[in-house]
Amino acid sequence: MTSPACKKSKMANSLEQLKSLTTVVADTGDFQAMEQFKPTDATTNPSLILAAANQKKYAHLLDKAVHYGKKAGSTLGEQVEAAMNMTCVLFGQEILKIIPGRVSTEVDARLSFNKEASIERAKKLISLYEEVGISKERVLIKLASTWEGIQAAKELEEKYGIHCNLTLLFNFAQAVACAEAGVTLISPFVGRILDWYVANTDKKTYEPKEDPGVISVTKIYNYYKKFDYKTVVMGASFRNVGEIKELAGCDFLTISPKLLEDLEKSTEPLKKALNVEAAKKCDLQKISLGEAEFRWLLNEDQMATDKLSDGIRKFAVDMRKLEKLLQEKIQG
Repeated sequence: MTSPACKKSKMANSLEQLKSLTTVVADTGDFQAMEQFKPTDATTNPSLILAAANQKKYAHLLDKAVHYGKKAGSTLGEQVEAAMNMTCVLFGQEILKIIPGRVSTEVDARLSFNKEASIERAKKLISLYEEVGISKERVLIKLASTWEGIQAAKELEEKYGIHCNLTLLFNFAQAVACAEAGVTLISPFVGRILDWYVANTDKKTYEPKEDPGVISVTKIYNYYKKFDYKTVVMGASFRNVGEIKELAGCDFLTISPKLLEDLEKSTEPLKKALNVEAAKKCDLQKISLGEAEFRWLLNEDQMATDKLSDGIRKFAVDMRKLEKLLQEKIQG
């Protein structure tokens, strides 16, 4: 006779199974999707904020940010920057009304090579969150995984107790530098690594186990666990459900609404692919990276160099579009 517990486990969809193995994060700025899939945390970026800002249902948040910007700045440039920061914070505030955990809010990608400016912008965002009643414990400041971004995060964590999420992470050197800097969380990108290999090599299809993005995140996870780093690994930027299943057991996975829906509709059993016990047995050597070694290893990795610079450029384009939208509202 089948016990009620067994019946329940058989009925669990793939998303429910994944949530029992991994903390699921929503990779979206859409509040409705968050309410539907009930993730623990949520992460945003300039592209997601821009997409949401262009929807009528979020117009009130932009109006509020514009009102703030007009009062906060004396010049048009200052007003637009203030409105931009407040837009990010207001979206974060709304997200935190839905989810129980933390929201990631991104520092302007155009500051990716400026450590001091990144620190100042991060502090500004945290102060705005505090103004609207949100504790810094519920916010992760998102920075690009450049040398400057990683060192900014190190100072923010150590000196100000501001938790950071290092994004646009494509290779092992970036991951090692983040762990040594003691950052709270990293977001290694799975799908964008796959995209590069499909575009730049003769191999056009990969089984999930052979997926270069999956292999990269697996190595990072194993390295962190083997050497007891506290930095959390959050796999990001997925192209298919197969990639997600191969990383079940990873600390966090941030997933788009489309793939969350696919998981919810599936009843295929999910196994724990990553675990601490197996990681401890991996044949990995501990390494330490200074700035010169970091830059050399990044330079030697064409995929990571291409995708890091491309990601920064694309986020910067969307920041400029958001700026233009806010400027028109301020002037209008």
